[in-house]
Amino acid sequence: MTDKSKLIVPRLPRGFEDRTPADIAATDAMIAKIKAVYQRYGFDPIETPLFEYTETLGKFLPDTDRPNAGVFSLQDDDEQWLSLRYDLTAPLARYFAENYDKLPKPFRSYRAGYVFRNEKPGPGRFRQFMQFDADTVGAAGPESDAEICMMMADTMDALGLQGKYIVKVNNRKVLDGVLESIGLGKADPDKSLVVLRAIDKLDRLGMDGARALLGKGREDESGDFTKGAGLNDSQIAKVLAYTSASGEGEALFGELDKLVTGNETGTAGVTELRAMATLFAAAGYGPDRIKIDPSVVRGLEYYTGPVFEIELTFAVTNEKGQQVVFGSVGGGGRYDGLVSRFRSEPVPATGFSIGVSRLANALKLTGNLPSEAVQGPVVVLVMDRDQTARYQAMVSELRNAGIRAEMYLGSSGMNAQMKYANRRNAPAVVIEGSNEREQGMVTIKDMVAGAEAAKEFTSNAEMKAARPAQVNVARVDLVQAIRDMLA
Repeated sequence: MTDKSKLIVPRLPRGFEDRTPADIAATDAMIAKIKAVYQRYGFDPIETPLFEYTETLGKFLPDTDRPNAGVFSLQDDDEQWLSLRYDLTAPLARYFAENYDKLPKPFRSYRAGYVFRNEKPGPGRFRQFMQFDADTVGAAGPESDAEICMMMADTMDALGLQGKYIVKVNNRKVLDGVLESIGLGKADPDKSLVVLRAIDKLDRLGMDGARALLGKGREDESGDFTKGAGLNDSQIAKVLAYTSASGEGEALFGELDKLVTGNETGTAGVTELRAMATLFAAAGYGPDRIKIDPSVVRGLEYYTGPVFEIELTFAVTNEKGQQVVFGSVGGGGRYDGLVSRFRSEPVPATGFSIGVSRLANALKLTGNLPSEAVQGPVVVLVMDRDQTARYQAMVSELRNAGIRAEMYLGSSGMNAQMKYANRRNAPAVVIEGSNEREQGMVTIKDMVAGAEAAKEFTSNAEMKAARPAQVNVARVDLVQAIRDMLA
């Protein structure tokens, strides 16, 4: 007998999840729709490995002997550090730089795959999760940024989310111009970074919380104190005036122009936003689908120009029972500095990333993603062990006709085999006992119709006597009978 004290406890590592056939089928259906949109825009797929050289990734690396903060890393047999990718953009930059002479420019690609974060897991926060990215590398103008935003909108429409989302667009250069006008920006990069992080918390903490972090600091509900950026009242007022600028068209651009008057960087940013707005209008993307919104501060430490995010606008109930907007399911922006880590000349790039799991959750909530169990195969029961060749022949006929099918491979009797077929979510079972065989017949039980019919009976004995959704057909008509039943 097995020594139970030596058995390994089966347990899933924290921050990871198993996926069921239903999860996989639902995600595959969603990804197929996204791919169709990307391909319609002329983007092609590429695939990079899960591991990259650690120096290639760069972003999360600490100044330590082992680069393991933020990424999962190991050392190979020639003492080179490798890390699991934490996103799909850094590997794209490496791929583009390594294949620079062979690739068309601009280079348009999409990628889907798992990424890994060596961070503390929590509710909805995993160490392994899937992203779906699309990027244009080698195009500097606002046209490529605008196209990405339009593709984001078309993707949401293709997934059945019309009227339930908005693509919000901002520009890092405008905020840089505002910071420079109050004496920060390049003049004080450390304080500017604190300001960016404070603005990034605006959605979560509200205006008062952001104001505190821009000033002396903020004490949270637990009593922990976060030191602020130390701005004075007039500086704070100008930063918050920027993030709260509202309106559409020239009314909004006029506000932004006033905030960056005399600042070259900020003026360039407003000009880019104007150009993008013109392109949106010309292509028929109104502010109900894509809008300029200075409150978007996504990843402003990373992006160099336009930034954008997809926000789902319908309400959901959070863990506290409160009605809140579902929020962001993806975003991106212009990142002109990333590829330049590998090449001496500047290489412009823009793109966006969709959080696959979060988007799938949103689609389930809106009824746009099937969550029911995947239909299993037709199961051919084994009634007589000395007749397995006959049963295997039936399975082969069904498979050759393009019908998913299997022969029961266990050693149990009929009742257990029927339970197995139920657990497999089989649409039908095929039964050939000695009586059927002598008559050249098979019995086919429609499992779906049978389950519905069973609701009408008050006892198992009554149901067995009635044999609902069960038919006898000639053995030679098996394939056609299954086809008709599945249809």
